[in-house]
Amino acid sequence: MSSVVETVTELVTPILKEQNFELVDIEFVKEGKNWFLRVFIDKTGGIDIEECAFVSEQLSERLDAIEPDPIPQAYFLEVSSPGAERPLKKEADYENAVGEYIHLSFYQAVEGEKQIEGTLKSFDKETVTLTVKIKTRTKELVIDRKNIAKARLAIKF
Repeated sequence: MSSVVETVTELVTPILKEQNFELVDIEFVKEGKNWFLRVFIDKTGGIDIEECAFVSEQLSERLDAIEPDPIPQAYFLEVSSPGAERPLKKEADYENAVGEYIHLSFYQAVEGEKQIEGTLKSFDKETVTLTVKIKTRTKELVIDRKNIAKARLAIKF
């Protein structure tokens, strides 16, 4: 369904630029028997519900105007904030997260773990360096970015 994501990206980008909003992510997924088109947006200081509703209305109008319909199946459109545990996908996301507490999930275990939380110390094209606390010791881990399945901000308890 990448063509749906590409089409929606093209349609929503001008709406977001006009409002100085950022496109965080787009998902087109089937859950049970229903399809969901989820658009995650943000801005400095956070996004509010009225701004999400505005983008939803604008995007919905643009999607409805396209012939033939780019999304032939019925779906639910959801426009929302990425929340406190925002995903890290783009380089700018990682840049903004330096010094922040993050959660990483891996394709292959690192230090015997399939997921780790710690403070993002640094990153480059190939690696991410995390400061993690293992029991009572603080340790730096250098993780190959190719092994990262998912990355997001995390709330430290």
